[in-house]
Amino acid sequence: MRLSACIDGVGLIGPGISDWQQGARILRGETPYVAAATVVPQPERLPSAERRRTGTIVRLALAAGLEATANAAADPAVLPAVFTSSGGDGANCHEICQVLAGSERALSPTRFHNSVHNAASGYWGIATGATPASTALCAYDASFGAGLIEALLLVQVERTVVLLVAYDASYPEPLFAQRPIPDAFGVALVLSPAAGPATLARLSVAMSSAPAERMAQPALEQLRSAIPAARSLPLLARLARLAQRATPGLVIDYLEPQNLALSLEPCR
Repeated sequence: MRLSACIDGVGLIGPGISDWQQGARILRGETPYVAAATVVPQPERLPSAERRRTGTIVRLALAAGLEATANAAADPAVLPAVFTSSGGDGANCHEICQVLAGSERALSPTRFHNSVHNAASGYWGIATGATPASTALCAYDASFGAGLIEALLLVQVERTVVLLVAYDASYPEPLFAQRPIPDAFGVALVLSPAAGPATLARLSVAMSSAPAERMAQPALEQLRSAIPAARSLPLLARLARLAQRATPGLVIDYLEPQNLALSLEPCR
C-alpha cells in the first residue's frame, strides 16, 4: 500500500539549527553545519501560567508545529494533529522518580499532568485554540516513521490537512546512561491531500526492506542516528534540494526489518 500527501510547510529545530530556513541551507550544503546546543524558544502563545509549567519537550513541539503552520499559511486551530515522540518528557519523568524514591512523596500536580505522553498535544490546544482530534504516538526509535504513517493515513482517509510533529529531548542521569539522547530535536510537517499555493512537494511512502539512508556529512549522520526524531533528516535533505535538481527515492528507518521507502516530486 502506498500513501501520499503534499507537504505544505516545514518546521525544524535542533542542535545548531534554529528553523527550517537555516536548516534547508545547511542540508543543501550552502551553509556549513556547526553543532551547538539546541535553543528552544519560550512558547509566547501560551498564557503565562501555562508557560511557566512547560518543559523543554513541550516548548520544542510547539516551536516546530507553529513554524510549520506559519510556513504553510495554515490556521493551526483547525488542523487535526499527530504528535510523536520516542519517550516524551524524560526530564519530568526523572523528577517524578526522584520524588518517589525519597521519603517525602508529595508529587506536584504539574509534574503529574506533564507526565502523560499527550502533554504536548494538550498544550498545543491551549496555545492555538485547536479543537480537532489529536493523536499521540510512541514507537521508540521508529517514532518519526510511525507518526508519518499515521498522519498520511489521516490525510488519505479523511481528505483533510494534517499536522505532524515529531520531537525528542535528552534525559538527565541516570536515565541518560540507558537512553543517551544528546539534545533536543523537533520537526513538523503540514500535509494536505491536494496541492495548494504553499505546496513544496508531493510525498509518497511505501514499506521497504532496503537499508535506511545515511547522511553524507558525518556530523549530520551522528545527529540522525542519535536522536529518533532526526531520522527525518534524509527526507528533509531531499526536500531542501528538490528545487535544485531531481531527487531519487530514499529509505528511512522504521521497525526492523521494515523501513519506509519515500519519494518526492515537485507539485506543479
